[in-house]
Amino acid sequence: MSDTMPEPVGTEAEPAAEPVPATPARKRPRPGERRVQILQTLAGMLEQPGAERITTAALAARLEVSEAALYRHFASKAQMFEGLIEFIEASVFALVKQITERDESGALQAQRIVVMLLQFGEKNPGMTRVMVGDALVFEHERLTQRMNQFFDRVESQLRQCLRLGAQEQGSTTPTADGHAMASALTALVVGRLQRYARSGFRRLPTEAIDAPLQRLTI
Repeated sequence: MSDTMPEPVGTEAEPAAEPVPATPARKRPRPGERRVQILQTLAGMLEQPGAERITTAALAARLEVSEAALYRHFASKAQMFEGLIEFIEASVFALVKQITERDESGALQAQRIVVMLLQFGEKNPGMTRVMVGDALVFEHERLTQRMNQFFDRVESQLRQCLRLGAQEQGSTTPTADGHAMASALTALVVGRLQRYARSGFRRLPTEAIDAPLQRLTI
């Protein structure tokens, strides 16, 4: 007897079924990676010109997770914004430290700090909306206070640079000169960043910055 069954007359053997590919398991983020994804997505949503208040529901939908998943990493939406502010603070003041350690001239330090701040905002539109407070209008008051403290710290650093610059130029009132110019430079930075955010990110903050910067640091 044949070891194989004969094929039925008048029919063709059916091809073997293709194996069904297994659905790849969704890769679980490494510890801390999901927090970074949440903050990156929030910053990206803030980059949309004219974006209204961002809800946790909208943020969760963009990430394709539940709102409960967000709250496993952040206790509140305010804490998410605090994460963005911490990134701004760490990034900016690390660069400030590099500038003040590298450049000897106080006036040059101040100029480079201002340009760095404007370039940071230009490259990070979503962060700019946080820096100038537009994204914080309906959020917890402490977030606005923290950004105010950020610019107070910027002004204090500029004051030190400009006091040094005034001394280098032989000023008899270096402290008063440093205070006045630091206040004006900080107002320039805030104003340029606000214009950038409120123009839908069309008016670049670094646009024609050289002339006013020279006048405010001499």
